Amino acid sequence: MTACPALFISAPASGQGKTTLTAGLARLHRRLGRRVRVFKTGPDFLDPMILGRAAGTPVYSLDLWMVGEAACRQLLEEAAQTADVILVEGVMGLFDGTPSSADLAAAFGIPVAAVISAQSLAQTFGAIAFGLARFRPDLPFHGVLANRTGSPRHADMVRESLPSDIRWLGHVPADRHIELPDRHLGLVQANEIDDLEVRLERAADALAGTQLADLPPPVEFGHPAAAPRAARVPHLAGLRIAVARDDAFSFIYPANLDLLAALGAQIEYFSPLDDEPVPAHADALYLPGGYPELHAPLLARNHRSAASIRAHANAGRRIVAECGGMLYLLDSLTDKVGRTTPMLGLMPGDATLAARFVSLGMQQQHGRLGTLTGHTFHYSRLVTPLEPVGHAMHPVTHLRGEAIFHHGSIVASYMHAYWPSNPAFAASLFKDAPGELRATATGTAA
Repeated sequence: MTACPALFISAPASGQGKTTLTAGLARLHRRLGRRVRVFKTGPDFLDPMILGRAAGTPVYSLDLWMVGEAACRQLLEEAAQTADVILVEGVMGLFDGTPSSADLAAAFGIPVAAVISAQSLAQTFGAIAFGLARFRPDLPFHGVLANRTGSPRHADMVRESLPSDIRWLGHVPADRHIELPDRHLGLVQANEIDDLEVRLERAADALAGTQLADLPPPVEFGHPAAAPRAARVPHLAGLRIAVARDDAFSFIYPANLDLLAALGAQIEYFSPLDDEPVPAHADALYLPGGYPELHAPLLARNHRSAASIRAHANAGRRIVAECGGMLYLLDSLTDKVGRTTPMLGLMPGDATLAARFVSLGMQQQHGRLGTLTGHTFHYSRLVTPLEPVGHAMHPVTHLRGEAIFHHGSIVASYMHAYWPSNPAFAASLFKDAPGELRATATGTAA
C-alpha cells in the first residue's frame, strides 16, 4: 500500500466556492514546492480545466459508479506513488447523489474539509457544520472553512458558533477577484478566463494563513490483495484517430484519451475553430462535446475545416460525436436568442438551445460487449427524422435515456461516455459500432 497526505474538499451545496478554493489550495501547495495531484468527483469537464491549471497536472474523474471503485482506487494509488499531496474536489453537496461525495470519501478514508459560504450567515454556520460532521459516523471529517466572510468580526462569529470538537480550518474573505466566472453548463473554461493566473494566485494567498496550508493527514491507498491493472488488448492497433480540440470542442476525459493510446490508436489533434482540416491520413474522427453554440458563426465560416470533415464522412470513415460534437454535424443550430446558424449538414436535424438544461444525469449503454457508463448534461433539444438504433438508460430508474444514432459512418449521441468503463465497447465505437449499438438496450420511456 502507498500512503500520501490527502484531503477531500466538499460543501453543503453547489455554489459554496469548492472549485475556487480547491484550485487555490492546489496552487498554494505547488508554490510551496509540493507535487500536487487533484481529482474531481463525478462527471465534469469544466472544473478539471481550472484545477489542472492550478496543479500543473491533468485532473482525472473519480466516481464510484461511472469510474468504478477498483479503478478509482487504482488512480489514487498511482497518484500517491509520486505526489506529495492529493486533493479531491467533491460534487454538489457532501451527501448529494447516489453515490455521493461522502460515499467516495468514506470508501477511501480521505478526510473531508467542508467549505461553507458564510455569506448571509452568522450562528447558523455552526448548525450546518454540525450536520455535515455528524450525519454519517463513518465519514472521516477533518474540519470546516468559512468562505466569503464579510469582516474579521463576521469570521469570529461563525467560528464561535462551532461545537468545540469540530476543527476550525480558517476563513477566506469575500473577494470578487478570486471568484471564478460561470455560465450555462458551469464555470467558464480555463482558457477563456484572461486573468485566471491572477485569480489562482490571489486564492492561494488567501489560503496561506489557514490550516489548509498544512499538509493533511496521510491516507493509505491500494489494497494488499488488489489485482494489478489488466493489460490492454490493442483493439485499435495502428488506427489513426483525429480529435477535435479547442474551446468549442473541449469536453474530453483525459482517461478516454489514455485509453485510446493504450488500445494502440495514434491520436492527432486539430481545431475547427482555427479552421484546421482533419488530418488527411485519419482513419476515424472524434468530435467531443463543448460549446459549439458559442462559436457557431465562426464554425460556419470555417470552410476548410468543414470541407475536410465532410470529405472524411463521404469517404465512409468513422465519426464518433458526443453532445456538442453531434450538434456540429446537424443541419442547423439555434441559440437562446433565436439566431439560427447552418452547421455541417452531415446528420439530418436541427437543435435549439433552451433557457435551462434539458437533460442531466448518469447514463449507461448496454450492448453485446457489456455496459458503457457515462452521463448527459445539455441545454439543447434535437429534432431529427433519424430513428435511433438504441437508447442509453438511467442506471437507477432504468428510464430510457439519450438516443444513440448511427447514420452512414457517424455514431452520435448526447451521452458523454467514460470509455475506460468498457474498453472493448469503446473500441467498437471506432470500428464495428453498428452491430454493437443495435444490441443496445432501449430501457423504459421516461
